[in-house]
Amino acid sequence: IKTNFESNLELALKNYNMTADPHSEAVDTIQRMLHCCGVQNYSDWERTEYFSQKGIPPSCCKNQNDCSEQDLKDPNKAQLKVFVNGCFFLVTSTMESKMSVVAGISFGIACFQLIGIILSCCLSRYITNNQYEMV
Repeated sequence: IKTNFESNLELALKNYNMTADPHSEAVDTIQRMLHCCGVQNYSDWERTEYFSQKGIPPSCCKNQNDCSEQDLKDPNKAQLKVFVNGCFFLVTSTMESKMSVVAGISFGIACFQLIGIILSCCLSRYITNNQYEMV
């Protein structure tokens, strides 16, 4: 899952644009909510086509009012204005911290399924026994 997520995040950065693309919106949402930028760090944006046109996206900014487009085009200035930590580690650590909740819910659902199987077997056995008594 981690490898797949990392490659998809890198692909989303590579194809990032400011249109209503769902992948670009997801990248922006992750960067705003987790206070991160790029995959490993903010310098990942330097290898994208978007950076050559507009610099680092505004969703990486620590303070939206203090980020100008000129600052975002210069990596040295941007380092002071944007989140420097990458999103990959933050997303995976958040997922891993919630894994016990997911496992508990999955176990609970599995128990209900098992109870359903046992009750259906009991019902099948009861119906089979009653048919033989009728004949």
